[in-house]
Amino acid sequence: MDSQQAFELADVDAVGQGALAATGEVTAVELVEAAILRVEATRQLNAVITDLFDRGRARAAELDAAGTLRGGQAGPVGGVPFLLKDLGASLAGTPEAMGSRALRDYVATDSAWTVQRYLEAGLVMIGKTNTPEWGNHCTTEPALFGPTVNPWSPAITPGGSSGGSAAAVAAGVVPAASGGDGTGSIRVPASCCGVVGLKPRRGRTSFAPDGGHGLEGLVNNHVLTRTVRDSAVLLDAVTGSAGGDPYTAPVPHQPFLQSLTQSPQPQRVLLSTSSPFPCDRVDTEVVTAVESAGRMLESLGHHIDSAANDPMIEPDAVADAIAVLHTVSNVQLHAFATGQLGREPREDEFEPSTWVMVREGFATTGLAYADAINTVHAQTRRFAAAMADHDVLLVPTLLTTPPPYGLLNQPRGTTRAFFDVEFATTGWTSLANVTGWAAISLPLGMTSDGLPIGVQLMAPDEAVLLGLAGQLEQAAPWTGRRPPGWVANEVRA
Repeated sequence: MDSQQAFELADVDAVGQGALAATGEVTAVELVEAAILRVEATRQLNAVITDLFDRGRARAAELDAAGTLRGGQAGPVGGVPFLLKDLGASLAGTPEAMGSRALRDYVATDSAWTVQRYLEAGLVMIGKTNTPEWGNHCTTEPALFGPTVNPWSPAITPGGSSGGSAAAVAAGVVPAASGGDGTGSIRVPASCCGVVGLKPRRGRTSFAPDGGHGLEGLVNNHVLTRTVRDSAVLLDAVTGSAGGDPYTAPVPHQPFLQSLTQSPQPQRVLLSTSSPFPCDRVDTEVVTAVESAGRMLESLGHHIDSAANDPMIEPDAVADAIAVLHTVSNVQLHAFATGQLGREPREDEFEPSTWVMVREGFATTGLAYADAINTVHAQTRRFAAAMADHDVLLVPTLLTTPPPYGLLNQPRGTTRAFFDVEFATTGWTSLANVTGWAAISLPLGMTSDGLPIGVQLMAPDEAVLLGLAGQLEQAAPWTGRRPPGWVANEVRA
């Protein structure tokens, strides 16, 4: 395979690349070598911070030698190159700094349950992607590795905490990369980078081999993709539970990929262009994108209602609870870093905003933590009551157009003040984490100056969202849009 063919593969999604391997048109080794060329051609994006090239080459050679790619025996994404977020997607024997200077020398001893499922699906790991320290920020500009550049513009953040993965997918480096989402960390970068980002419902996948859940159920792991079908196929790969899981989502009635082959039943959609948290205003171009998506869904046979001004949650209560849960989580990570270093980390080994969370976490009482958990549950019930007459919520992913660097990672004096700034930009994303609902960001809008705008759908189950997303993808295709930082552009230049 020559370099031109390697860069032409950037246009092919994961299912498409898997199909090429299944028919014998390409080998797994050729797919991996092509992806490595694309990584090297986009180093200026700083999306990939750890190369696993030799490991990937060896695994691809094993797959080719075993002959399991032929006829699709390895599954629909067998032999396809893949990137892992450097947080929450541990791969045994590889570095996992989690964006933290305190963990810059840490090497994972176990592979995450989801990563093992990716390997069993035939994906080939070729690197790890940049992330902010411990996933604390909805932007990706850690002091340890430096900022990831958004392929659409160097003036806007790629989002976070899965910003490295989103930038790599948006630039055509790989068709899919892993992510994690605690208050929007898959969907925010999906919106900023113009890709698809699905946060599964609570309990859909396992946090084995160690954890039972993350942030008391706020965190979910999945992927960033350019096509809806890739998101569905990779969700099928990781759906399930491991022995000892504290809870799990109901087993789906059919594979999620099949949801895209069937027209969804008419859904009752509640549309809101406001914010559940205090903010100055929702950008007019964002409002336009959401309203346009509503009209498309209506033309597809779904019923659209506009939301009343009655609040669906108590914003102060939710923000307080999320702040408390994050402070305690940061203390846990501080303890983990202490164990790895053999000493307490120094203040200068943390981001300033992380240090605020850690110090507050040490002062957080058990009662405050228990109250935060109870608040999350109470607000979930309030949200469910507000949505009782509707199946789906249609809202902005971000309340603003893609924000600049240096906004979403700064210390604000307190953890609550930090989240007040975040929520004034992200708005609805954290509600899906609090309630456990599935949520997907779709790149349906564009600003007047050519930047992506994500539109978000939320529902109790992923099958409904994937069905609607598939319809919208056909009605308003986005995969033909290419950012200025698209990998093939670099080659032509």
